[in-house]
Amino acid sequence: MNLISTLSRRAGKLFRAALILLPLFVASTALSQQGADTLSATTEAERNRETVRRAFEAWAAGESVFDQLLADDIVWTIHGSDPVAGTYTDRETFVEQAARPLVSRLRTPVKPEVLAIWAEGDTVIVRFDGSAITTSGGRYENQFVWIFRMEDDVVTRAEAFLDLAAYRQVVENNPVRSE
Repeated sequence: MNLISTLSRRAGKLFRAALILLPLFVASTALSQQGADTLSATTEAERNRETVRRAFEAWAAGESVFDQLLADDIVWTIHGSDPVAGTYTDRETFVEQAARPLVSRLRTPVKPEVLAIWAEGDTVIVRFDGSAITTSGGRYENQFVWIFRMEDDVVTRAEAFLDLAAYRQVVENNPVRSE
């Protein structure tokens, strides 16, 4: 009987210890998963940041990168009260109605100077200045903040903040570039 009561007491102690340790184990597992999720989000953010950084470097070097960076069905919103402000629901419409009116009145491509890139998960924010020479020989200078939502290394949603008065001045006061 001594052996049975000793085993019974030890089993009781082990059971109580398990009851005490079980919540700690569960919490530890949850924290570990939360850490893995955070690491995954950080990895996604860094990948997205790198994709955008490389695209802006290529753009600054004179390459056309927007066909690769922007999804065909991108939703691009330009904030403000200018007629160009609004939401465009695909790349082709955005290019034709928002980008081309400006670009066609520039002698040189807009050259971006990236000031900062921030990323969190699938969102990348780019703060940059852009400058170019207009078809009349004047300078176009603007400041931009673009907010991108990324999926599979392409931008699916974008929001743009810029000086729309500077945009409008170029569009209204410079002839369309002859090709």
